[in-house]
Amino acid sequence: MTPEEIRTLISQGEGQRLELKRSLAELETGVRAAAAMANTDGGHILFGVRDDGTILGVQIGAQTRERVVQAITDNTDPTLYPSVEYVDLDGKTVIVVAVSRSENGPHLVRGQAYKRVGAADVQMSRVEYERLLRDRPGAEYDGQVVGQATEDDIAWEKVERYLVLRERVTGRRVTIPPQQVLQARGCLVEADGMLRPTIAGLLLFGVDPQAFLSRSHITVVRFQGSDSAHGYYDRRDLMGTLAEMVDAAEAHLWEHIQHGGRVRGLRRDDLHEYPRPVLRECLVNAVAHRDYSIRGSRIIVSMFEGRIEFNSPGPLPWPVTVKNILEQQYSRNPRIVRVLFEMGYIEEIGTGLDNVFRWLAEARQPEPTLRDTGGSFIITLCGLDMEKALAAGAAGAINLEAPGLNERQRQAIEYIQEHGKITNREYQELGKVSHEMAHRELSVLTAKGLIEKRGAGRGTHYMFVDD
Repeated sequence: MTPEEIRTLISQGEGQRLELKRSLAELETGVRAAAAMANTDGGHILFGVRDDGTILGVQIGAQTRERVVQAITDNTDPTLYPSVEYVDLDGKTVIVVAVSRSENGPHLVRGQAYKRVGAADVQMSRVEYERLLRDRPGAEYDGQVVGQATEDDIAWEKVERYLVLRERVTGRRVTIPPQQVLQARGCLVEADGMLRPTIAGLLLFGVDPQAFLSRSHITVVRFQGSDSAHGYYDRRDLMGTLAEMVDAAEAHLWEHIQHGGRVRGLRRDDLHEYPRPVLRECLVNAVAHRDYSIRGSRIIVSMFEGRIEFNSPGPLPWPVTVKNILEQQYSRNPRIVRVLFEMGYIEEIGTGLDNVFRWLAEARQPEPTLRDTGGSFIITLCGLDMEKALAAGAAGAINLEAPGLNERQRQAIEYIQEHGKITNREYQELGKVSHEMAHRELSVLTAKGLIEKRGAGRGTHYMFVDD
């Protein structure tokens, strides 16, 4: 750094990214400041400058640079490697230690983790430390080995099912042994001289995943009314592998939401309070992206009157936010996501919530509400107003026995029911009438509001209203 840059730093005073030290006698607290900055936003430590900005300088000996670097490298874990410069200011030497924000944090100093808050070095809470540890690159939690679990805790018949599904989804046949497949997917790793399951391996293929990961299950609760104040009808704790839990939870939700049918024109439409693919995708999203390191919580699906909430432990992982979630791609559990994709549970990696929004739009239902509480991520679906939808269907139904319809017009309506539309020429052939008669009788159906005319010229055709 140039002397002018150092003067500019000093003029700003101590703060989040600047620490001033009188001399190397404060080297110990300087190490702590370096680690705190690396764990936060980076910054500089200047030795030879008083708190008020007065430049004192530092006596430089043959081993000074090595002394500063060694103090930091010897007392930080993982080891922090700073940049150290000597800068001459007014004939006095200032030592400049530059620290970048680390991707390998959190860095400890004598077993303690610190963060920078203003001009202070503050000890991190255990929760903050564990979150930084989980979120650093290459430290995905789903790749960690599970306690005393062994290969015997893998249900190999579930692995065989995965291989069948994988070939069906990808079109590629697996030619290596199942153990090697799981190793390639990070579900088995070598530890203590043997193959051991990872978090992903047990969650995807375990004989009894919850025996090792007690809060990895899904709880579905059906409440009375629109909130939890009036208690609940029933509660189900669903256990097993991720795929088994998704299948069971989907079936349970589908069984207990409202279903019906309405007639539009002559066509009967099946109505469902929620589209089934949306329910499944929200469940898959919850199991694929939850924070499994949070041991005191589980996925909770709450069914209320008019809405369903999918509550998944853990906040959205940086850099994903509620605002950018449809554009920003990041996977907290990459091993789990890849295997679920190969099993067909994920349609295309990174498009899950996009599909939810699209399916709800196609069903003319409200967009989901997304919320990050800091402790969990919640997706809320608002159900279709079944009473209103059924009433609208009844009002729009066509009564073929209504007076004023001749046999040809009834046949035309049935033809539209089967084929979706009818043209003047098709009406002529159906009723054995002239072009003029077909036009007149189709116009009568249009005037009654039973069908509507679309297109122009040779592209003119008739369809049910609202199709």
